[in-house]
Amino acid sequence: MFDPVIAPSGTLLGLLQRGRGDGTLHALTAPRAEALAALNHCVLRDPRHDWQVENRSLYYARLYLDLNGELDEIEAHLFEVDDVFDTEESRTGLALAVLGHLASYGRRDALELLRRYAASGSNWAWALDELALRDDDAGLRSLAAPVLARFATDPEGEAELAAAVRDAFEPRPWRLWADDPRESVSTRVRAAQEAGCFDRWQRQMRPAGPRPGWSVQAVFEWAQQGVERGAALHVPAARCLTAVAGPEDRPDILAAAKDGTDGARCTALRYLADSNDPEAFDLIEAAVVTGSTAVVEAALDSFERMRSIAAVDRARGWARRPDPLGAAAGRMLACLGGVQDRDLVLAALREAVRGEGPDAPTLWTLVDGTGRLGIACAAPVLRHIYRETASSHLRGRAAHALAATDPSFATGFAVECLWDCEETTREIAARHAETGDARVVERLRRLAADPAEETEVQTVVRSRIGPDTAAM
Repeated sequence: MFDPVIAPSGTLLGLLQRGRGDGTLHALTAPRAEALAALNHCVLRDPRHDWQVENRSLYYARLYLDLNGELDEIEAHLFEVDDVFDTEESRTGLALAVLGHLASYGRRDALELLRRYAASGSNWAWALDELALRDDDAGLRSLAAPVLARFATDPEGEAELAAAVRDAFEPRPWRLWADDPRESVSTRVRAAQEAGCFDRWQRQMRPAGPRPGWSVQAVFEWAQQGVERGAALHVPAARCLTAVAGPEDRPDILAAAKDGTDGARCTALRYLADSNDPEAFDLIEAAVVTGSTAVVEAALDSFERMRSIAAVDRARGWARRPDPLGAAAGRMLACLGGVQDRDLVLAALREAVRGEGPDAPTLWTLVDGTGRLGIACAAPVLRHIYRETASSHLRGRAAHALAATDPSFATGFAVECLWDCEETTREIAARHAETGDARVVERLRRLAADPAEETEVQTVVRSRIGPDTAAM
Protein backbone atom coordinates (compact mmCIF):
# COMPACT_ATOMS: atom_id res chain seq x y z
CA MET A 1 0.00 0.00 0.00
CA PHE A 2 1.06 3.62 -0.54
CA ASP A 3 2.62 5.51 2.34
CA PRO A 4 0.05 8.14 3.36
CA VAL A 5 1.02 11.79 3.74
CA ILE A 6 -0.19 12.99 7.13
CA ALA A 7 -0.93 16.68 7.64
CA PRO A 8 0.34 18.53 10.74
CA SER A 9 -1.44 17.61 13.96
CA GLY A 10 -2.66 21.18 14.49
CA THR A 11 -4.78 21.21 11.31
CA LEU A 12 -8.30 19.88 10.88
CA LEU A 13 -7.13 17.46 8.19
CA GLY A 14 -4.28 16.22 10.39
CA LEU A 15 -6.64 15.62 13.31
CA LEU A 16 -9.11 13.70 11.17
CA GLN A 17 -6.39 11.63 9.53
CA ARG A 18 -5.16 10.58 12.97
CA GLY A 19 -8.69 9.74 14.11
CA ARG A 20 -8.40 12.00 17.15
CA GLY A 21 -11.46 13.04 19.08
CA ASP A 22 -10.48 16.66 18.60
CA GLY A 23 -10.87 16.07 14.87
CA THR A 24 -14.61 15.54 15.29
CA LEU A 25 -14.96 18.41 17.75
CA HIS A 26 -13.13 20.82 15.42
CA ALA A 27 -15.04 19.61 12.35
CA LEU A 28 -18.37 20.32 14.05
CA THR A 29 -17.37 23.93 14.66
CA ALA A 30 -15.63 24.54 11.32
CA PRO A 31 -17.45 25.71 8.16
CA ARG A 32 -19.40 22.71 6.88
CA ALA A 33 -17.83 22.76 3.41
CA GLU A 34 -14.32 22.78 4.90
CA ALA A 35 -15.15 19.94 7.29
CA LEU A 36 -16.68 17.80 4.54
CA ALA A 37 -13.70 18.41 2.25
CA ALA A 38 -11.30 17.20 4.95
CA LEU A 39 -13.54 14.22 5.75
CA ASN A 40 -13.80 13.16 2.11
CA HIS A 41 -10.03 13.49 1.73
CA CYS A 42 -9.55 11.00 4.58
CA VAL A 43 -12.12 8.49 3.35
CA LEU A 44 -10.92 8.52 -0.26
CA ARG A 45 -7.18 8.53 0.62
CA ASP A 46 -6.92 6.11 3.52
CA PRO A 47 -4.54 7.77 6.03
CA ARG A 48 -3.77 4.64 8.07
CA HIS A 49 -0.26 3.21 8.05
CA ASP A 50 -1.75 -0.21 8.84
CA TRP A 51 -5.25 -0.32 7.35
CA GLN A 52 -5.83 -3.89 8.54
CA VAL A 53 -5.42 -2.99 12.21
CA GLU A 54 -6.37 0.64 12.82
CA ASN A 55 -9.99 1.75 13.02
CA ARG A 56 -11.40 4.74 11.17
CA SER A 57 -14.64 3.65 9.48
CA LEU A 58 -17.07 4.15 12.39
CA TYR A 59 -15.32 7.41 13.32
CA TYR A 60 -15.77 8.81 9.80
CA ALA A 61 -19.31 7.44 9.45
CA ARG A 62 -20.39 9.18 12.64
CA LEU A 63 -18.98 12.45 11.35
CA TYR A 64 -20.85 12.05 8.05
CA LEU A 65 -24.02 11.70 10.11
CA ASP A 66 -23.25 14.73 12.29
CA LEU A 67 -22.50 16.86 9.20
CA ASN A 68 -25.36 15.34 7.19
CA GLY A 69 -22.73 14.74 4.53
CA GLU A 70 -23.53 13.77 0.98
CA LEU A 71 -21.96 10.67 -0.57
CA ASP A 72 -21.31 12.06 -4.06
CA GLU A 73 -17.53 12.00 -3.73
CA ILE A 74 -17.50 8.46 -2.36
CA GLU A 75 -19.69 7.37 -5.27
CA ALA A 76 -17.36 9.01 -7.79
CA HIS A 77 -14.35 7.36 -6.14
CA LEU A 78 -15.89 3.88 -6.19
CA PHE A 79 -17.01 3.97 -9.79
CA GLU A 80 -14.15 5.86 -11.43
CA VAL A 81 -12.08 4.14 -14.10
CA ASP A 82 -9.22 3.46 -11.66
CA ASP A 83 -11.39 0.80 -10.07
CA VAL A 84 -10.77 -1.39 -13.10
CA PHE A 85 -6.99 -1.08 -12.99
CA ASP A 86 -6.25 -0.68 -9.27
CA THR A 87 -7.95 -3.63 -7.61
CA GLU A 88 -6.12 -3.40 -4.27
CA GLU A 89 -8.52 -3.55 -1.32
CA SER A 90 -6.77 -0.57 0.25
CA ARG A 91 -8.08 1.77 -2.48
CA THR A 92 -11.76 1.27 -1.67
CA GLY A 93 -11.88 -0.69 1.60
CA LEU A 94 -12.24 2.31 3.91
CA ALA A 95 -14.96 3.90 1.78
CA LEU A 96 -16.91 0.63 1.69
CA ALA A 97 -16.58 0.17 5.46
CA VAL A 98 -17.84 3.72 6.03
CA LEU A 99 -20.83 3.01 3.78
CA GLY A 100 -21.51 -0.14 5.79
CA HIS A 101 -21.73 1.80 9.04
CA LEU A 102 -23.88 4.48 7.41
CA ALA A 103 -26.22 1.76 6.14
CA SER A 104 -26.52 0.38 9.67
CA TYR A 105 -27.52 3.88 10.82
CA GLY A 106 -30.35 3.85 8.25
CA ARG A 107 -28.75 5.78 5.39
CA ARG A 108 -30.55 4.29 2.39
CA ASP A 109 -28.20 6.01 -0.07
CA ALA A 110 -25.25 4.17 1.49
CA LEU A 111 -27.04 0.83 1.20
CA GLU A 112 -27.83 1.43 -2.46
CA LEU A 113 -24.22 2.40 -3.19
CA LEU A 114 -22.99 -0.83 -1.60
CA ARG A 115 -25.42 -2.87 -3.69
CA ARG A 116 -24.33 -1.17 -6.91
CA TYR A 117 -20.66 -1.64 -6.12
CA ALA A 118 -21.10 -5.30 -5.12
CA ALA A 119 -22.69 -5.87 -8.52
CA SER A 120 -20.04 -4.13 -10.62
CA GLY A 121 -16.99 -3.05 -8.59
CA SER A 122 -13.62 -4.77 -8.42
CA ASN A 123 -13.64 -4.98 -4.61
CA TRP A 124 -17.09 -6.58 -4.71
CA ALA A 125 -16.27 -9.17 -2.01
CA TRP A 126 -15.72 -6.43 0.59
CA ALA A 127 -18.98 -4.73 -0.36
CA LEU A 128 -20.78 -8.07 -0.16
CA ASP A 129 -19.40 -8.64 3.34
CA GLU A 130 -20.71 -5.23 4.42
CA LEU A 131 -24.12 -6.05 2.96
CA ALA A 132 -24.15 -9.47 4.60
CA LEU A 133 -24.28 -7.69 7.96
CA ARG A 134 -26.83 -5.01 7.02
CA ASP A 135 -28.98 -5.92 4.02
CA ASP A 136 -32.18 -7.94 4.01
CA ASP A 137 -32.58 -11.32 2.29
CA ALA A 138 -34.27 -9.82 -0.75
CA GLY A 139 -31.45 -7.34 -1.31
CA LEU A 140 -28.82 -10.08 -1.07
CA ARG A 141 -30.74 -12.43 -3.38
CA SER A 142 -30.86 -9.70 -6.03
CA LEU A 143 -27.05 -9.79 -6.15
CA ALA A 144 -26.72 -13.51 -6.84
CA ALA A 145 -26.85 -13.21 -10.64
CA PRO A 146 -24.38 -10.31 -11.06
CA VAL A 147 -21.90 -11.86 -8.61
CA LEU A 148 -22.02 -15.32 -10.20
CA ALA A 149 -21.69 -13.74 -13.65
CA ARG A 150 -18.18 -12.65 -12.63
CA PHE A 151 -17.05 -16.27 -12.83
CA ALA A 152 -16.82 -18.18 -16.09
CA THR A 153 -18.51 -21.56 -16.29
CA ASP A 154 -15.36 -23.36 -17.45
CA PRO A 155 -13.23 -25.36 -14.95
CA GLU A 156 -10.99 -22.38 -14.20
CA GLY A 157 -13.95 -20.12 -13.48
CA GLU A 158 -15.61 -22.71 -11.25
CA ALA A 159 -12.34 -23.09 -9.31
CA GLU A 160 -12.22 -19.32 -8.78
CA LEU A 161 -15.83 -19.37 -7.60
CA ALA A 162 -15.08 -22.18 -5.14
CA ALA A 163 -12.15 -20.18 -3.77
CA ALA A 164 -14.35 -17.09 -3.38
CA VAL A 165 -16.98 -19.07 -1.47
CA ARG A 166 -14.36 -20.78 0.68
CA ASP A 167 -12.60 -17.54 1.59
CA ALA A 168 -15.70 -15.37 2.13
CA PHE A 169 -15.49 -13.48 5.41
CA GLU A 170 -19.29 -13.44 5.80
CA PRO A 171 -20.96 -16.67 4.56
CA ARG A 172 -24.58 -15.44 4.77
CA PRO A 173 -25.02 -14.42 1.08
CA TRP A 174 -23.63 -17.74 -0.17
CA ARG A 175 -25.90 -19.72 2.15
CA LEU A 176 -28.88 -17.77 0.88
CA TRP A 177 -27.87 -18.38 -2.70
CA ALA A 178 -27.35 -22.09 -2.08
CA ASP A 179 -31.11 -22.25 -1.30
CA ASP A 180 -32.14 -19.93 -4.13
CA PRO A 181 -35.24 -21.15 -6.01
CA ARG A 182 -33.41 -20.51 -9.28
CA GLU A 183 -31.70 -23.79 -10.03
CA SER A 184 -29.00 -22.09 -12.10
CA VAL A 185 -27.96 -20.18 -8.96
CA SER A 186 -28.40 -22.76 -6.20
CA THR A 187 -26.78 -25.66 -8.08
CA ARG A 188 -23.70 -23.65 -8.91
CA VAL A 189 -23.24 -22.26 -5.41
CA ARG A 190 -23.71 -25.65 -3.74
CA ALA A 191 -21.13 -27.17 -6.07
CA ALA A 192 -18.72 -24.35 -5.19
CA GLN A 193 -19.30 -24.92 -1.46
CA GLU A 194 -18.55 -28.63 -1.82
CA ALA A 195 -15.42 -27.93 -3.89
CA GLY A 196 -14.19 -25.45 -1.29
CA CYS A 197 -14.62 -27.96 1.52
CA PHE A 198 -12.76 -30.63 -0.49
CA ASP A 199 -9.99 -28.12 -1.24
CA ARG A 200 -9.55 -27.39 2.47
CA TRP A 201 -9.44 -31.11 3.27
CA GLN A 202 -6.76 -31.69 0.61
CA ARG A 203 -4.57 -28.93 2.03
CA GLN A 204 -4.87 -30.39 5.51
CA MET A 205 -3.80 -33.78 4.16
CA ARG A 206 -0.63 -32.32 2.61
CA PRO A 207 1.21 -30.70 5.51
CA ALA A 208 4.60 -29.20 4.73
CA GLY A 209 7.60 -28.98 6.99
CA PRO A 210 9.41 -31.14 9.53
CA ARG A 211 8.48 -34.77 10.10
CA PRO A 212 9.02 -37.02 13.12
CA GLY A 213 12.52 -38.41 13.13
CA TRP A 214 14.20 -35.35 11.67
CA SER A 215 17.68 -34.58 12.97
CA VAL A 216 18.86 -31.24 14.33
CA GLN A 217 20.81 -30.66 11.13
CA ALA A 218 17.73 -31.39 9.01
CA VAL A 219 15.80 -28.75 10.95
CA PHE A 220 18.59 -26.21 10.35
CA GLU A 221 18.56 -27.01 6.64
CA TRP A 222 14.79 -26.57 6.47
CA ALA A 223 15.08 -23.16 8.16
CA GLN A 224 17.78 -22.12 5.68
CA GLN A 225 15.62 -23.21 2.76
CA GLY A 226 13.01 -20.78 4.07
CA VAL A 227 15.55 -17.96 4.14
CA GLU A 228 16.54 -18.67 0.56
CA ARG A 229 12.97 -18.39 -0.69
CA GLY A 230 12.14 -15.37 1.46
CA ALA A 231 10.15 -17.13 4.20
CA ALA A 232 11.20 -16.82 7.85
CA LEU A 233 10.87 -20.30 9.35
CA HIS A 234 13.12 -20.00 12.38
CA VAL A 235 10.23 -19.78 14.84
CA PRO A 236 8.55 -23.08 13.86
CA ALA A 237 12.02 -24.58 13.37
CA ALA A 238 12.94 -23.69 16.95
CA ARG A 239 9.77 -25.40 18.17
CA CYS A 240 10.75 -28.42 16.12
CA LEU A 241 14.19 -28.43 17.76
CA THR A 242 12.47 -28.69 21.14
CA ALA A 243 11.01 -32.00 19.98
CA VAL A 244 14.05 -33.52 18.26
CA ALA A 245 17.09 -32.16 20.15
CA GLY A 246 18.69 -34.00 23.05
CA PRO A 247 21.50 -33.05 25.46
CA GLU A 248 24.04 -34.50 23.05
CA ASP A 249 22.96 -31.98 20.37
CA ARG A 250 23.76 -28.89 22.46
CA PRO A 251 27.28 -28.37 21.05
CA ASP A 252 25.92 -28.36 17.48
CA ILE A 253 23.20 -25.89 18.43
CA LEU A 254 25.70 -23.58 20.14
CA ALA A 255 27.94 -23.75 17.08
CA ALA A 256 25.03 -22.89 14.79
CA ALA A 257 24.08 -19.93 17.00
CA LYS A 258 27.66 -18.65 16.77
CA ASP A 259 28.46 -18.93 13.07
CA GLY A 260 25.85 -21.02 11.24
CA THR A 261 23.88 -20.02 8.17
CA ASP A 262 21.27 -17.33 8.73
CA GLY A 263 18.45 -19.86 9.00
CA ALA A 264 20.37 -22.09 11.40
CA ARG A 265 21.63 -19.16 13.46
CA CYS A 266 18.18 -17.62 13.88
CA THR A 267 16.72 -21.00 14.80
CA ALA A 268 19.45 -21.81 17.32
CA LEU A 269 19.22 -18.40 19.00
CA ARG A 270 15.47 -18.73 19.36
CA TYR A 271 15.77 -22.25 20.76
CA LEU A 272 18.48 -21.30 23.27
CA ALA A 273 16.57 -18.23 24.45
CA ASP A 274 13.35 -20.18 24.89
CA SER A 275 15.30 -22.82 26.81
CA ASN A 276 16.90 -20.18 29.08
CA ASP A 277 20.29 -21.58 28.17
CA PRO A 278 23.05 -19.74 30.08
CA GLU A 279 25.04 -19.27 26.85
CA ALA A 280 22.13 -17.49 25.14
CA PHE A 281 23.01 -13.97 26.34
CA ASP A 282 26.57 -13.92 25.00
CA LEU A 283 25.46 -15.48 21.72
CA ILE A 284 22.68 -12.90 21.33
CA GLU A 285 25.12 -10.08 22.02
CA ALA A 286 27.55 -11.46 19.43
CA ALA A 287 24.76 -11.91 16.88
CA VAL A 288 23.74 -8.26 17.21
CA VAL A 289 27.31 -7.20 16.45
CA THR A 290 28.21 -9.65 13.67
CA GLY A 291 24.95 -10.96 12.22
CA SER A 292 22.99 -10.03 9.12
CA THR A 293 19.84 -7.93 9.43
CA ALA A 294 17.71 -11.07 9.72
CA VAL A 295 19.96 -12.54 12.40
CA VAL A 296 19.98 -9.29 14.39
CA GLU A 297 16.20 -9.09 14.32
CA ALA A 298 15.87 -12.73 15.36
CA ALA A 299 18.39 -12.26 18.18
CA LEU A 300 16.61 -9.19 19.54
CA ASP A 301 13.22 -10.86 19.32
CA SER A 302 14.56 -13.97 21.06
CA PHE A 303 15.99 -11.87 23.88
CA GLU A 304 12.80 -9.89 24.40
CA ARG A 305 10.82 -13.11 24.75
CA MET A 306 12.91 -14.21 27.74
CA ARG A 307 11.23 -13.84 31.12
CA SER A 308 13.86 -15.00 33.57
CA ILE A 309 15.41 -12.94 36.38
CA ALA A 310 18.76 -13.38 34.65
CA ALA A 311 17.34 -11.80 31.47
CA VAL A 312 16.10 -8.75 33.39
CA ASP A 313 19.47 -8.40 35.11
CA ARG A 314 21.23 -8.58 31.74
CA ALA A 315 18.79 -5.96 30.35
CA ARG A 316 19.81 -3.58 33.15
CA GLY A 317 23.40 -3.92 32.02
CA TRP A 318 22.58 -3.42 28.36
CA ALA A 319 19.98 -0.65 28.64
CA ARG A 320 22.49 2.19 28.21
CA ARG A 321 23.99 0.76 25.02
CA PRO A 322 23.46 3.10 22.03
CA ASP A 323 22.49 0.25 19.69
CA PRO A 324 19.51 -2.02 18.93
CA LEU A 325 20.42 -4.28 21.85
CA GLY A 326 20.20 -1.32 24.22
CA ALA A 327 16.77 -0.46 22.80
CA ALA A 328 15.63 -4.07 23.25
CA ALA A 329 16.88 -3.99 26.84
CA GLY A 330 14.84 -0.85 27.47
CA ARG A 331 11.74 -2.56 26.13
CA MET A 332 12.35 -5.60 28.34
CA LEU A 333 12.60 -3.39 31.42
CA ALA A 334 9.41 -1.62 30.35
CA CYS A 335 7.67 -5.00 30.38
CA LEU A 336 9.36 -6.72 33.33
CA GLY A 337 11.35 -4.14 35.27
CA GLY A 338 10.58 -2.77 38.70
CA VAL A 339 10.40 0.70 40.19
CA GLN A 340 14.20 0.77 40.30
CA ASP A 341 14.19 0.71 36.47
CA ARG A 342 12.07 3.82 35.98
CA ASP A 343 15.00 6.03 35.02
CA LEU A 344 16.24 3.53 32.44
CA VAL A 345 12.78 3.17 30.87
CA LEU A 346 12.24 6.94 30.82
CA ALA A 347 15.65 7.43 29.18
CA ALA A 348 14.78 4.82 26.55
CA LEU A 349 11.44 6.53 25.88
CA ARG A 350 13.04 9.94 25.46
CA GLU A 351 15.80 8.59 23.25
CA ALA A 352 13.31 6.79 21.01
CA VAL A 353 11.23 9.93 20.48
CA ARG A 354 14.30 12.08 19.95
CA GLY A 355 15.96 9.66 17.55
CA GLU A 356 13.06 8.07 15.66
CA GLY A 357 10.09 10.39 16.17
CA PRO A 358 6.59 9.84 17.58
CA ASP A 359 5.81 6.85 15.34
CA ALA A 360 8.79 4.67 16.24
CA PRO A 361 7.71 1.00 16.62
CA THR A 362 9.73 0.71 19.85
CA LEU A 363 7.44 3.26 21.49
CA TRP A 364 4.54 0.82 21.78
CA THR A 365 6.28 -1.21 24.47
CA LEU A 366 7.98 1.75 26.12
CA VAL A 367 4.73 3.71 26.43
CA ASP A 368 3.01 0.71 28.02
CA GLY A 369 5.90 0.32 30.44
CA THR A 370 5.81 3.99 31.36
CA GLY A 371 2.20 3.61 32.40
CA ARG A 372 2.81 0.30 34.17
CA LEU A 373 5.63 1.78 36.23
CA GLY A 374 3.73 5.02 36.88
CA ILE A 375 6.53 7.32 35.69
CA ALA A 376 4.86 10.66 36.38
CA CYS A 377 7.69 12.78 34.94
CA ALA A 378 7.16 11.06 31.57
CA ALA A 379 3.81 12.83 31.10
CA PRO A 380 5.19 15.62 28.84
CA VAL A 381 6.73 13.04 26.49
CA LEU A 382 3.53 10.99 26.51
CA ARG A 383 1.48 14.08 25.65
CA HIS A 384 3.80 14.76 22.70
CA ILE A 385 3.40 11.19 21.44
CA TYR A 386 -0.39 11.43 21.90
CA ARG A 387 -0.61 14.61 19.83
CA GLU A 388 1.83 13.76 17.06
CA THR A 389 1.68 10.04 16.32
CA ALA A 390 -0.16 8.99 13.18
CA SER A 391 -0.95 5.61 14.75
CA SER A 392 -4.30 5.53 16.51
CA HIS A 393 -3.20 2.40 18.39
CA LEU A 394 -0.08 4.10 19.76
CA ARG A 395 -2.17 7.14 20.70
CA GLY A 396 -4.50 4.83 22.61
CA ARG A 397 -1.55 3.33 24.48
CA ALA A 398 -0.35 6.86 25.28
CA ALA A 399 -3.82 7.66 26.63
CA HIS A 400 -3.69 4.59 28.90
CA ALA A 401 -0.25 5.64 30.14
CA LEU A 402 -1.40 9.23 30.73
CA ALA A 403 -4.34 7.96 32.76
CA ALA A 404 -1.78 6.38 35.11
CA THR A 405 0.75 9.22 35.17
CA ASP A 406 -0.93 12.56 34.42
CA PRO A 407 -3.31 14.09 37.01
CA SER A 408 -4.74 16.40 34.34
CA PHE A 409 -5.80 13.54 32.06
CA ALA A 410 -9.39 13.37 33.36
CA THR A 411 -10.10 16.99 32.45
CA GLY A 412 -7.84 17.11 29.39
CA PHE A 413 -7.19 14.41 26.84
CA ALA A 414 -9.77 12.05 28.36
CA VAL A 415 -12.56 14.38 27.20
CA GLU A 416 -11.55 14.33 23.54
CA CYS A 417 -10.85 10.59 23.74
CA LEU A 418 -14.60 10.02 24.04
CA TRP A 419 -14.73 10.82 20.30
CA ASP A 420 -11.60 8.81 19.38
CA CYS A 421 -11.62 6.34 16.48
CA GLU A 422 -10.38 3.39 18.62
CA GLU A 423 -12.87 1.70 20.91
CA THR A 424 -10.20 0.89 23.52
CA THR A 425 -9.35 4.59 23.71
CA ARG A 426 -13.02 5.51 24.10
CA GLU A 427 -13.25 2.92 26.84
CA ILE A 428 -10.38 4.41 28.87
CA ALA A 429 -11.91 7.85 28.35
CA ALA A 430 -15.29 6.64 29.59
CA ARG A 431 -13.59 5.44 32.76
CA HIS A 432 -11.71 8.66 33.49
CA ALA A 433 -13.33 11.69 31.80
CA GLU A 434 -14.45 14.27 34.33
CA THR A 435 -18.24 14.55 34.23
CA GLY A 436 -18.21 18.16 35.36
CA ASP A 437 -17.81 18.98 31.65
CA ALA A 438 -21.26 19.11 30.02
CA ARG A 439 -19.83 17.69 26.79
CA VAL A 440 -18.77 14.56 28.66
CA VAL A 441 -22.22 13.87 30.07
CA GLU A 442 -23.90 14.31 26.69
CA ARG A 443 -21.30 12.16 24.93
CA LEU A 444 -21.62 9.36 27.50
CA ARG A 445 -25.39 9.31 26.98
CA ARG A 446 -24.97 9.20 23.22
CA LEU A 447 -22.47 6.34 23.37
CA ALA A 448 -24.77 4.40 25.68
CA ALA A 449 -27.60 4.66 23.15
CA ASP A 450 -25.55 4.09 19.98
CA PRO A 451 -26.20 0.56 18.60
CA ALA A 452 -22.89 0.64 16.70
CA GLU A 453 -20.81 1.23 19.82
CA GLU A 454 -18.72 -1.65 21.16
CA THR A 455 -20.15 -3.59 24.09
CA GLU A 456 -17.06 -3.01 26.25
CA VAL A 457 -17.40 0.76 25.85
CA GLN A 458 -21.11 0.74 26.62
CA THR A 459 -20.55 -1.38 29.73
CA VAL A 460 -18.16 1.23 31.13
CA VAL A 461 -20.40 4.11 30.06
CA ARG A 462 -23.47 2.62 31.72
CA SER A 463 -21.53 2.03 34.91
CA ARG A 464 -21.12 5.81 35.10
CA ILE A 465 -24.68 6.68 34.07
CA GLY A 466 -26.69 5.24 36.90
CA PRO A 467 -29.12 6.46 39.53
CA ASP A 468 -27.04 9.59 40.02
CA THR A 469 -27.27 10.67 36.38
CA ALA A 470 -29.13 13.82 37.32
CA ALA A 471 -26.31 14.84 39.60
CA MET A 472 -23.83 14.53 36.74
